[in-house]
Amino acid sequence: MTRRDNVGPVCSLKFVTLLVALVPELLFLGAGVQFQDNGYDGLLIAINPQVSEDQNLIPNIKDMITEASFYLFNATKRRVFFRKIKILIPTTWKANNYSKVKQELYEKANVIVTDWYGAHGDDPYTLQYRGCGKEGKYIHFTSNFLLNDDLTAGYGPRGRVFVHEWAHLRWGVFDEYNNEKPFYINGQNQIKVTRCSSDITGIFVCEKGPCPQENCIISKLFKEGCMFIYNSTQNATASIMFMQSLSSVVEFCDARTHNQEAPNLQNQMCSLRSAWDVITDSADFNHSFPMNGTGLPPPPVFSLIQAGDKVVCLVLDVSSKMEEADRLLRLQQAAEFYLMQIVEIHTFVGIVSFNSKGEIRAQLRQINSDDDRKLLVSHLPSTVSAEAQTSVCSGLKKGFEVVEKLNGKAHGSVMILVTSGGDEHIGNCLLTVLSSGSTIHSIALGSSAVENLEELSHHTGGVKFFVPDKSNSNSMIDAFSRIPSGTGDIFQQRIQLESTGENVKPHHQLKNTVTVDNSVGNDTTFLVTWQTSGPPEIALVDPNGRKYYTSDFITNPALRTARLCIPGTAEPGLWTYTLNNTHHSLQALKVTVTSRASSSAMPPATVEVFVERDSPQFPHPVMIYANVRKGIYPILNATVTATIEPETADPVVLKLFDDGAGADIIKNDGIYSRYFFSFAVNGSYSLKVHVSYSSNKSGLAHSVPGNRAMYVPGYIANGNIQMNAPRKSVGRHEEEQKWGFSRVSSGGSFSVLGVPADPHPDVFPPCKIIDLEAVKVEEEVTLSWTAPGEDYDQGQANSYEIRMSQSLQKIQDDFNNAILVNISKLLSPQQAGTKEIFTFSPKLFTNGPDHQPDGETQESHRIYVAIRAIDKNSLKSAVSNIAQVSLFIPPNSAPVLARDHLILKGVLTAVSSIGIICLTIAVTHYILNRKKRADEKENGTKLI
Repeated sequence: MTRRDNVGPVCSLKFVTLLVALVPELLFLGAGVQFQDNGYDGLLIAINPQVSEDQNLIPNIKDMITEASFYLFNATKRRVFFRKIKILIPTTWKANNYSKVKQELYEKANVIVTDWYGAHGDDPYTLQYRGCGKEGKYIHFTSNFLLNDDLTAGYGPRGRVFVHEWAHLRWGVFDEYNNEKPFYINGQNQIKVTRCSSDITGIFVCEKGPCPQENCIISKLFKEGCMFIYNSTQNATASIMFMQSLSSVVEFCDARTHNQEAPNLQNQMCSLRSAWDVITDSADFNHSFPMNGTGLPPPPVFSLIQAGDKVVCLVLDVSSKMEEADRLLRLQQAAEFYLMQIVEIHTFVGIVSFNSKGEIRAQLRQINSDDDRKLLVSHLPSTVSAEAQTSVCSGLKKGFEVVEKLNGKAHGSVMILVTSGGDEHIGNCLLTVLSSGSTIHSIALGSSAVENLEELSHHTGGVKFFVPDKSNSNSMIDAFSRIPSGTGDIFQQRIQLESTGENVKPHHQLKNTVTVDNSVGNDTTFLVTWQTSGPPEIALVDPNGRKYYTSDFITNPALRTARLCIPGTAEPGLWTYTLNNTHHSLQALKVTVTSRASSSAMPPATVEVFVERDSPQFPHPVMIYANVRKGIYPILNATVTATIEPETADPVVLKLFDDGAGADIIKNDGIYSRYFFSFAVNGSYSLKVHVSYSSNKSGLAHSVPGNRAMYVPGYIANGNIQMNAPRKSVGRHEEEQKWGFSRVSSGGSFSVLGVPADPHPDVFPPCKIIDLEAVKVEEEVTLSWTAPGEDYDQGQANSYEIRMSQSLQKIQDDFNNAILVNISKLLSPQQAGTKEIFTFSPKLFTNGPDHQPDGETQESHRIYVAIRAIDKNSLKSAVSNIAQVSLFIPPNSAPVLARDHLILKGVLTAVSSIGIICLTIAVTHYILNRKKRADEKENGTKLI
């Protein structure tokens, strides 16, 4: 083990300890929402720049959060409330004495407000990409939801809706309703509504006029127009995750009120645990106690902030270490690319270099033309110093000196720090950096970069990158391309279409195609870089056959770059590039293609890459996520590939999936996921994702992803049906996609510690099965799930262990002693990602008197089933989600199917009430019991 392996974690721990010991509040500036003394501080709500300015929007947001704070305080039994809120005003709105931003970025917002509508119009939703009990990505509201008071009839008061979404975001609980499965068969063979709690009452009605009972169930499907309408006046107090719009609902479902039978996401994702059980198990509740007294907490305090002039300073290492592995040349190429193509117009940019001392190379200059960009490029460092020592603090202090000349403060500025590392004294300027209000994006070169550099970015809200010393790696340019603008304006940002590099042999070529789709095309740029000798021979052909050659490119021999900007809007379709190495030596040739949106009316496809663990300890895996969408719509059936580059070993290529298995918790939500655990060495790993989409595939999802607050179609009030306005449905304007698209995005970097230097035994178990389902078919139970791998979600597991119980508590708490199901008829596990199906007879396990739980009879009970996988070295996965199935078999009648949408079999009885037809459901018995069924019809039996 190297010295760095020993001291790295210790140095990092000392660094964080120093942060806390000095000025604790400074530690939280860029760290997002903080919870202390029962209150949430730092909640950031960002308004998208495409939202039109409206004088009512901000007051309505304030009213929503204030109402939510008091509602949440009571719902959590005096445990939590909202204390300090920031609202980020877009720069497209006129200035109004707003405070200036410090480290707040649109991309870091907890709540975003846009004018992008989903298929269901104004549905608020929360993007959840992790499992039960894990935080989500963000809450989304449309501006119309916040401005149109008529919508509160269907969604309920906005404050209540916010609490519903906050529980998704903060505590990782899920919806307790299910629009796809609104009804189910319970353990007594009764038709029940999917809800929580079961105490919420209502009646079945037909929305579109009289519904004869024989017409309401067609082929066991519930006919369109038949629905369950809830009473507006209820006694039930739960649940917020089901129907927050009911005035009586003031709490989350707990163990007393939770409906474990309901086929909803909460039960599926959290193994039948109640929402309150998950919430009280969170870190927020583990570190707090109910507030004393009977009064309410103080109302939230709001800060309105707006970005001023955008200010960026490049802080570049020029120590002698930058001479290694062509680091300076690659830095020059990437910085030129950033200055000429990436940084937005009207931005103020300065340049600082440093070794043991800092030096100002260019004072702030506003970019208003290409001449401004070229002048800044001319100030980039061209040589390295003879001094090996580096002082990051000296460089940053000079950077602050540069940016403070504009407004006297560094608040809201951005530092792009590039260094080869070796500085052990970053802590010396800790207070200066944290109190500056500047965001530090760090790019570490080579294996000697110190861990404290990553902490610096983390605590200022910046992004961290790692660039390995490999000649064919394009990671440096990828890092500069990925630095966020902070505005959220996707129509102005550069979108990376291609990034590739290859060591090309003499007289060989690098040839490939890149797709320019019709959502992009403005300011399209092809950048070619090389490492030695002169430029390669370049040939570029557009979709119409027009050819561009080396002479058409703007060449910079000193920086070894060639750049071609396509005038106007680039022709959509396949562009083919060919780079011929005409030299007698190996050449590292690299290609980068970027573009901007072609129209403000059509958001381009984007990819956002992130990891769950950015500093895992071996053998814990890293979860890689790629959020692929167009506007707010998920893009399905894309090919998503991650490339992970360690410091010294070869890159690892990993395909990501959106299949609802393994690391991917929800299928078809546009978030492609995978476990990564092929750790070669200790240290940093660079991450990049490439997305390609073929035009012959089904692309956009028909609804937005995430869990969302229920829109209630109507209520029963004083015996009358009062229907709300139909939920606004927005048709998607799907443009004809003839060519598909391609995208590339850096995911920054992550670090891994504790990797053994020598070969190690297998320590990676199969991943947890998260999609186990159980369906009763006649007298048997059919299980289905997605196969895990030998190691997490890769390879092929060795065997399965399936257990069942009639006690949920037993299988949750004591899986090893639940009843073992005989799986001798089940073949060996299939390859990871394959669908597995297994059928067994539960009678073999439930007929004995010892297996009857208290309060249940043999004619009416449920069984709970769970599974885990075992690899060839006997390593076991975590126990799967718990599936359940009802085993009620009524005397002399056939069992009721409860599979997918075939969940209803019964008779609706029409009841006339003041001209509006109300329908109730009765149990359908077998034909041999017709007389009994007829009697039940006459009696108007209700089953709800």
